[in-house]
Amino acid sequence: MIVSYNGLWKLLIDKNMKKMDLVQKVGISTSTLAKMGKGEPVSLEVLGKICDKLGCDFGDIINFTRS
Repeated sequence: MIVSYNGLWKLLIDKNMKKMDLVQKVGISTSTLAKMGKGEPVSLEVLGKICDKLGCDFGDIINFTRS
């Protein structure tokens, strides 16, 4: 299974935010951000925090595809 956070990166662009703005606004660690940048899975808790702060749903920020 391949994880893609392209929806999140596009949403950040639409909101004129940088990745470090996301770290500060949501309160996630830079190591979590690095995992996301590499397409690695992160916890649902982190994804929930991001969705709460950005006003979106899981499907808006993450996509799973079969390899």
